Amino acid sequence: MYFDTHTHLDDEKFDPDRELVIENLKKEGVSLAVNVGADLTSSKNSIALAEQYDFIYAAVGVHPNEVGEMQDEDLETLADMAKHEKVVAIGEIGLDYHYDEPGRDVQKLWFEKQLHLAQALNMPFIVHDRDAHQDTLELLKKVGYYNGVMHCFSGSCEMAKILLDLGFYISIAGQVTFKNAPKVKEVAKMVPADRLFIETDSPYLTPEPHRGERNNSANVKFTCAKIAELKGICAEELAKVTLENGKKFYGIR
Repeated sequence: MYFDTHTHLDDEKFDPDRELVIENLKKEGVSLAVNVGADLTSSKNSIALAEQYDFIYAAVGVHPNEVGEMQDEDLETLADMAKHEKVVAIGEIGLDYHYDEPGRDVQKLWFEKQLHLAQALNMPFIVHDRDAHQDTLELLKKVGYYNGVMHCFSGSCEMAKILLDLGFYISIAGQVTFKNAPKVKEVAKMVPADRLFIETDSPYLTPEPHRGERNNSANVKFTCAKIAELKGICAEELAKVTLENGKKFYGIR
């Protein structure tokens, strides 16, 4: 019933019990998940998980924090990975100005190159944007390819409206359940249900009532319930709509 559109089940935090966690997901109502790459190794591991489990799909890409050593041949590697039948997107790619390294010019270079890769492959892409809203928008408009989703959205309602007008989906994670996240709650209320994704970004951003624990895809139900409450609709209806949104975007039948 639920589609966790962005998770990292290959993360080392799952090394002790990954198989048990994944096998429990269907019992918890998670019918689909996209495991998202953050570098070449995790992209490869995402494909391996997708091969092992019928309800898991993969995205391949290099996160802005990991682009410091990227070379042009890495784009060729990603393009080869993207040919796999269970790879459904390029990502996560984008900008992250929370830390000083890699430098902003380096991040922007590789964000643009990976956007062009997604465009050349005619594939959807997943954007990571942290403390870099203006530059993210400028680069997206520069490339002019808008088949994307803004993962773990942290921008304003005004930015969300711009992105929606461009054709983007908006994905909301567990921080919508936090008491100190009014901006995300406003965005969740504003974004039309048919343009919305739900995600966990596990093992990070664990929603209430499990904040402080390791996150996993089963917790997507808490995010769904909170957004449904904010929108004044039933959680089952929102789960169904976001499931169909994700399937349409990722081309999953």
